[in-house]
This record gives sequence, structure tokens and C-alpha cells, in this order.
Amino acid sequence: MHEWALAEAVVASVDRILQEHSGKRVLAVHVRVGELQRIELEVFRQGLAIHLEERPYGEEVFHLETDPASFRCNHCAREWLLEGVPGLGEDELEAIHFLPEAAHVYMRCPGCGSPDFALQSGRGVRIASVDLGGQE
Repeated sequence: MHEWALAEAVVASVDRILQEHSGKRVLAVHVRVGELQRIELEVFRQGLAIHLEERPYGEEVFHLETDPASFRCNHCAREWLLEGVPGLGEDELEAIHFLPEAAHVYMRCPGCGSPDFALQSGRGVRIASVDLGGQE
């Protein structure tokens, strides 16, 4: 379950931030989960709960948001989202999940038909922000 490993990494990052700001407490952690990551958010939350045991902050401070997969054509500059691409089935989405560069095999720019495009967003799991408050 890579969701648990990702949750552990997020909690470790928040712990480091908290150590750097001694005496502060965690009010909110905003986490962006890339659509291409294809993680099960409920399993990720369970992983957070396990890794948050004995921490001075709990799962309630975590706010998860999906970061949609978006692309930009290098030829005509058109931008589009993965969810709007026709003909992508589970097999294709799984291939793109494991190797995002495989998108070039399954997609073309909806504007000009070029296979020359870049992934703009939607990969990985990242902490967008951590809100800290006064003393614990």
C-alpha cells in the first residue's frame, strides 16, 4: 500500500516543519494529491491516522484536495484536463499512472492534434501549506 508510505512521508514533513518552529502548533495542513497518483484517499487517511498516533496534532487538521492532471500543447499552447480526454479506459489510465510520459501514446492535443505536450499538474502528493498557530 503506497498510500501508507505517502502518509508517513507527509507526517514526517509536518513534524520537521513543527520542529523548525518550536513552540508552535499545527492548525491546518493542506495536501494536494495528484490525479495521476491514483491513490485511494480513504486508505491514505487511514495511513495518516496510524502515523499521527502520539502526535500533538490529529487527522482533523489535514485537508486533502485533488490536483487535476492538466496538459499544455507545446505547439499551439492549448491546455486541457485528463478527465476530458475521450477513449481513455482503465488500462490506459493505469499505464499513465505508472509512467506519465505514456500519455503521449494515448493522447494528442485536442486543438491541433500534436503529440508534443507537457504535463502541467496532477503528479505526486505534496504539502501545499502548513498553518501554524501560537503556543501548544
